[in-house]
Amino acid sequence: MLLKMKKTKIIIVGLIVSLLAISNIRAQDTITGKFGEDSIQCVMNNSLYYEFFRQWKQSKYKSPAWKDAVKPWRWVFLNCPKSTKNIYLHGEKLVEEMIKNEADKAKKEKYIDTLMMVYEKRIEFFGNEGYVKGKWGSDLYKLRPEAYEEAYNLLKQSIELEGNESNGPVLIYYFRSAEKMVKDGKTDTTRLFDIYDQTSEIIDYNIAKYQAKGDEKRVTSWENIRGNIELSIEPYATCPQIVSIYTVKFNNEPENIDLLKKITKLLDKKGCNDAPLNREATEKLHQLEPTAKTAELLGKMYIKLEDYPTAAKYLNQAINLYEDENEKADVRFYLASVYFQLKKYVQARSECYEYLKIRPDDGKIYILIGDMYAASANDCGNDELTKKVAYWPAVDMYIKAKNVDPSVEELARNKINTFSQYFPPKELLFFHDLKPGDSYPVECWINVTTTVRSSD
Repeated sequence: MLLKMKKTKIIIVGLIVSLLAISNIRAQDTITGKFGEDSIQCVMNNSLYYEFFRQWKQSKYKSPAWKDAVKPWRWVFLNCPKSTKNIYLHGEKLVEEMIKNEADKAKKEKYIDTLMMVYEKRIEFFGNEGYVKGKWGSDLYKLRPEAYEEAYNLLKQSIELEGNESNGPVLIYYFRSAEKMVKDGKTDTTRLFDIYDQTSEIIDYNIAKYQAKGDEKRVTSWENIRGNIELSIEPYATCPQIVSIYTVKFNNEPENIDLLKKITKLLDKKGCNDAPLNREATEKLHQLEPTAKTAELLGKMYIKLEDYPTAAKYLNQAINLYEDENEKADVRFYLASVYFQLKKYVQARSECYEYLKIRPDDGKIYILIGDMYAASANDCGNDELTKKVAYWPAVDMYIKAKNVDPSVEELARNKINTFSQYFPPKELLFFHDLKPGDSYPVECWINVTTTVRSSD
């Protein structure tokens, strides 16, 4: 009884509104056709459906009021479709609810058709084609998965029209619909990488935009979109596939900085660092936009190729370009190792000392210095004794390493045991008027004072 009274009250309110507005509406309607052929019925049904819709919305879409809204909404949709954009905004919600609550498959399909018609008519009468086609294509993909090709075309048009203003979910469904086309042989995987490139640019733009605004919620939302797209491309992103597709792109646009960044990032993420394309793209990127990171990456690449002079060139550039001392220290370790390979021991040790200023408790640097001393022992002497004395400071470094850094203790002990065997025997020490425990200046490039020890 109360519900019936409430409905009666709503109808009365709708009638009052319509009577108050009718004269003005008729005047406008003759010019625009906005309210259809029966403006009184249009206003009345608009008011009626809207009141039920408002009740439904206030209940957080839990009350059954939507059912009462459907009939007057349908009348407005069919008879005065230009009257207000709310017909379509509210209509989407109403029809989605009808779809959700319908068990009969045939009826549900008709409701899905109705929802598609809502989007079509909204574009016809109120425009905003790119945005609406994004919603249209997304809903079509979700509600009618077998229509993925039609959904793909709608989503493609939406993104072409909206560009950087595209909604995140539209990008996801665009990729997924294209993926279904690949699986059904209607396109090849190259298309997926084209979409990956296209959507990545939109995602990067929006992340940067909202970071600048300090809107962390939206930044997180767009980062989730990026994660979804990257997860979707993952099964197709094998090293041979990436190299095959992006070699063509690279050759077509060798100076496209955004493309170069994408290639190097994708190859690095997939562990395709040894691919020639990775080096070529990184070198070109460094040439066009030199950074400490690109210089460091190139240095490491050339270490793997055992081209140590070129590696040293890029690693020195990285040190000069980095501002953070910790980042410089990382590069100094590699540079010291490169100078070691080039037998430039003075420069190598100098880099080690610079490294130790930042990380004095890193044992691997003392190991490296010890290895340099041991490697140059024979070259630093001219007789049986002096060709062995460099092993003393080498072992000093290994002892230092294990004392400051437990993580290298086992390695250091092994090296101590190995190189202690090369110490001069006691009789040789006696011949040179030396005895264990004496202080001894090791010359050559090493130029340190150490303690005399024997191998026996």
